[in-house]
Amino acid sequence: MSKLRAAITAVGGYVPQFVMTNQMLEELVDTNDEWITTRTGIKERRILKKEEGEGSSFLAIKAANDLLKKRGIEANEIDLIMVATATPDSMVASTAAFVASEIGATNAFAYDLLAACSSFLFGMSTASSYIESGRYKKVLLIGADKMSSIINYEDRTTCIIFGDGAGAVLFEPNREGLGLQDEYLRADGSGRKFLGMEAGGSLLPASHETIDANQHYIFQDGKSVFKFAVSNMADVAEKIMVRNNLKNTDVAWLVPHQANKRIIDATAKRMGLEASKVLMNIERYGNTTSATLPLLLYDFEDKLKKGDNLVFAAFGGGFTWGSIYLKWAYN
Repeated sequence: MSKLRAAITAVGGYVPQFVMTNQMLEELVDTNDEWITTRTGIKERRILKKEEGEGSSFLAIKAANDLLKKRGIEANEIDLIMVATATPDSMVASTAAFVASEIGATNAFAYDLLAACSSFLFGMSTASSYIESGRYKKVLLIGADKMSSIINYEDRTTCIIFGDGAGAVLFEPNREGLGLQDEYLRADGSGRKFLGMEAGGSLLPASHETIDANQHYIFQDGKSVFKFAVSNMADVAEKIMVRNNLKNTDVAWLVPHQANKRIIDATAKRMGLEASKVLMNIERYGNTTSATLPLLLYDFEDKLKKGDNLVFAAFGGGFTWGSIYLKWAYN
């Protein structure tokens, strides 16, 4: 009997209805469509408006219900729900617990996982470990972020990049040799001075001063972040291939975090992959942080075939980054 592995058996997703185009941003900050497109690859992004719903939980619930419907299972069959997010509904009460209650997952325990844009990638590792332990059969991992809630739309270094959305995957046991094969995950805490949010945590609690200083919005040192991301995403993707004796012809798909098209292109080049093997939807959604990886699986699910070798790669604030090698489990 083959080793017990954790395989993805279903995906779901949701993006808000409102589309914010580059042309709309031209009216808010000093930028233009050509500048944004050539530097990031982004043409538009989705924004969650109050009239549609509120909070990352709204997005997560939509993605979870979509998955449950497609998989044909009831929510009470789920053992664990993790919500990977950088924008939880609140700082104390778990967003995942609320999502579990709202979808009817009465037999699940639930918690949030935060590692910036690497949150979903790290969540894949965690979900896999729970399945491989043999104690749990169905683990629902959701990546959901309402990035518009922490974006200053007067700051062109950040407002052009981020969007809102959610994606979900279900992990279940597999003994066919399919599922998560290997992982290479890393972190460097010095990176928080280049990408993060200054106020709102225990280090700098909210005050009139922090609000007046716009310290509750995300900030980034674009050049430093780009340099670290290009180097580290490409490095870990190459390492995971070497460690598993994967040639470029063995990799069916690169599933990269959607932060910047130039970073994605650099990663694919290091792996020796042609553009046709790279999953990309950044032009439509921008960077949805924890949701980028599952939204790629959601958008391109019909292209994924049983046995396909997928290499995931991500880089996030903090810094956090890594790569995961997974064999797809269904057609």
